[in-house]
Amino acid sequence: MHNVDARTLRALAHPLRLRLLGLLREFGPATASGLAARLGESSGATSYHLRQLAEYGLVEDAPEQGKGRERWWRPVHEGSAFESSDFQTHADPEVRGALGVVLHETATHHAQELNTWLGTMGEWPEEWRGSWDMSDFKLRLTPELARELSERLHDVVESFRGRVPEDAEGSAVVRTQLHTFPRPSA
Repeated sequence: MHNVDARTLRALAHPLRLRLLGLLREFGPATASGLAARLGESSGATSYHLRQLAEYGLVEDAPEQGKGRERWWRPVHEGSAFESSDFQTHADPEVRGALGVVLHETATHHAQELNTWLGTMGEWPEEWRGSWDMSDFKLRLTPELARELSERLHDVVESFRGRVPEDAEGSAVVRTQLHTFPRPSA
């Protein structure tokens, strides 16, 4: 896991860069042209943004993948973590703006993933159609208890990591999204 600093946050604050990094983390090494085709972008744009991500230490060359002149890229870390509160009051308005871009793009991506599942769940075997969840809970908490809730849920999710081998029959990558935030009472 990579801890994001203000400099790296600026690098991530671009929708295409976030999507490129996400694809490399989810599906493994790829070329700029392969990623471009998948995203409906030009290979020039994906190549440029991959070089930017490399400059900030988020992706690197994967030379063992290449054949001939193809340049393959892979993520340096499995994921990135940051405390948004560290950046919300940052003295530099550019950093605060970068945080807004990253958070809103991430929320949009989460919604797209859920909508894709809802639109395609009928194509999955019955056991998968019966295993998904889309829950919504309303709790009255203090900020400390909200943080504790998130931390404990993270621990539960982490306790499942690595329990199923990559090639296990009947397995799939499962996305679990957690959103914890306060709402006004009135």
